[in-house]
Amino acid sequence: MADITRRPFLNHLRSDPTSFVLKLSGGRPTKSGAGISFWFRPSTAALAEVPLDDREQALQFTARTSDFQVVSVQATVTYRVVDPAVAATRIDFGIDPRTGAWNARPLERLGGLLTELAQQPALDHLASTSLTDALSHGITPVRQRVADELAGDQRLVERGLAVTDVRVVAIRAEADLERALQTPTREAVQQQADRATFERRAMAVEKERAIAENELTNQIELARREEELVAQRGQNERRRATEQAESDRITAAAQAERQGVLARAEADQERTVGEARAEAESAAFASYAQIDQGRILAIAARELAANLPPLTHLTVTPELLAPLLERLGEDRPVAEESGSA
Repeated sequence: MADITRRPFLNHLRSDPTSFVLKLSGGRPTKSGAGISFWFRPSTAALAEVPLDDREQALQFTARTSDFQVVSVQATVTYRVVDPAVAATRIDFGIDPRTGAWNARPLERLGGLLTELAQQPALDHLASTSLTDALSHGITPVRQRVADELAGDQRLVERGLAVTDVRVVAIRAEADLERALQTPTREAVQQQADRATFERRAMAVEKERAIAENELTNQIELARREEELVAQRGQNERRRATEQAESDRITAAAQAERQGVLARAEADQERTVGEARAEAESAAFASYAQIDQGRILAIAARELAANLPPLTHLTVTPELLAPLLERLGEDRPVAEESGSA
């Protein structure tokens, strides 16, 4: 929209680069161009502003196919004003000299015109197309048909308009009919999904069976190895017991032999000691044979006294000493004689 600055007697207009402004005074154009600015008198000037940028017009209408089914079409038409001077004379683009706002609604009129012009070729094409073809392949033919018709339409040329692009967004049937048409595809997709599920389950069962067989094979192999291990352990135990028995036998034999040697040595020692004792006893007895009986008794008494327990009190009666004294009295001269000799 043009920017108008108001003054007491004159106003100033400044337009955008995408807007074409036309100023008429006395029925004749005095100023025109895009992005211009000028002073004017509001009481005598007539102004028009035509947009030069691309504009989009959304279209939505219903059509009937050759098999009498209703479809809805959603499309977008892009257009622009190529001859603003002609457009200003055919469509009311006049603006208020005080506010710069359009006096009418020119863009709505252009939108209505483009909608009517675009609907007719689309309706004609869909009327000769079945519902299935329209839903499956109808977007490109409808878009091409509408673009061709609008490109050569004389009414747009006379108004200085040109269509730059046509887009068909969707062609859709009624909801119930669309669901019915989707049913076979959905069933096919569901069958494929079921088939894939069954195949996946079969594969899973096959894998589980392979896993079970593998586990069973592993268990059998483990059992076989365990049996071999038990047999080997038993063989090792038997070998260990045999070797231990042989070792014990050798140890026992060595110990018996050692004990025999010790016993023989002890026997030889005992025999030698006995012989020595016997010889000593014989010598003792031989020496005793040369001693009289009284001395032998004295020696025996001494030995007996040495081996008796300690005596704290000893009572000697005359009856015991008398024979001993008599015996000693008899032996004294013999001892003296032997001493003098």
